Amino acid sequence: MGSDQKVHVFEEVTKHNKTKDCWLIISGKVYDVTPFMEDHPGGDEVLLSATGKDATNDFEDVGHSDSAREMMDKYYIGDIDASTVPLKRAYIPPQQAPYNPDKTSEFVIKILQILVPLLILGLAFAVRHYTKEK
Repeated sequence: MGSDQKVHVFEEVTKHNKTKDCWLIISGKVYDVTPFMEDHPGGDEVLLSATGKDATNDFEDVGHSDSAREMMDKYYIGDIDASTVPLKRAYIPPQQAPYNPDKTSEFVIKILQILVPLLILGLAFAVRHYTKEK
C-alpha cells in the first residue's frame, strides 16, 4: 500500500486526469494508477475515461479478476471524502449553433414544387398534341 494514505476531496482527485498523472475513485478509495497506465490491458484511454468521477461502476462492469483486485492495493493512496463527490454528474450538451436553413435553398425548393408539376403537365399536353391523329 502507498505511504500517502489520507482522505482526498473530489476536486483534488479530478485534477489528476492525465496519462502522466492519473487518479481513480473506486469503491470509496483513491488509487494513483499512473505507473499502471502502460500496462493496463484495456489501454490508458480506458483509465483516462474513468477520471473525474466515481469509477466504481466502470470498474465493476468490466468484471475484473481477483488478481486485478489484489493488484489495486499497491496503487491505493487514500480514501475519498464522500461528502465532496457529486451525487450525479450532470450532462451538459456541447454548444451548437441554432438551426438556420439556407434561405436560397428554401426558395429553390418552393419554386421547384410549382415548376415540376407544370413541366409534367406541359409535357403531357405536348405528347398528346403531337400524337393525336388528325
